[in-house]
Amino acid sequence: MNEQALIAIVDDDDHIRTLLQAYLHKENFRTIGLSTAEDAWVLAQTNPPALWILDIMLPGMDGYELCRRIREKGEVPIVMISAKDDEVDKILGLELGSDDYMVKPFSPRELVARVKRQLERWMKVNGGDRRFTESNGDELIAVGALQLNVLERRIFWQHAEIDLTSKEYEMVKVLASHPNRAFTRDELLTHVWGDDYFGSDRAVDHLIKRIRKKIDLPIEAVWGHGYRMRIEKGDA
Repeated sequence: MNEQALIAIVDDDDHIRTLLQAYLHKENFRTIGLSTAEDAWVLAQTNPPALWILDIMLPGMDGYELCRRIREKGEVPIVMISAKDDEVDKILGLELGSDDYMVKPFSPRELVARVKRQLERWMKVNGGDRRFTESNGDELIAVGALQLNVLERRIFWQHAEIDLTSKEYEMVKVLASHPNRAFTRDELLTHVWGDDYFGSDRAVDHLIKRIRKKIDLPIEAVWGHGYRMRIEKGDA
């Protein structure tokens, strides 16, 4: 892990920003503190950080909207922080693409530990295509109207290239590499997030939901189990 990674802290509470920056500096991280989502969005487009720490309640644009915009740009880790501890708020944060959610007040040391885990996991996921190379050594994976160029990490649906984030691509690759196989949520968590992921398996459901909005893939839920890519004979 690159301990000089830039961490952006978006919170309108000066005390919280200063406190978190101090703890992150002790771990040799670089930080930038921002008090509004509007300023953070400018940063996202000009000099995006390695990880975001986002408060939900912000003046103007809130943390949810900022999270949604950041996630549309890519798969950079996002940790949301909030005084709201209702389950619906946590679920909304996950649905919009956050990787973790912490309720105030929290231990700054715990937040730093979670930041480290998220960055380590991101590097594992984005460190190259390591999975299924023995069973799928060809450059292309083709399933019906879906094609994946493994070496270039590009995906095509009905001959049109589709823009997917890293985790979306990994999820499609796992399912397309084994059509009709039913994967458990735990298996998909391991393949896409890494074997040290400790969050909720609802992250799988939210990622599948995001993929379905972009591509009309035949991904079906296997109730009480997980998901599979259903391919009829003659389509593969």
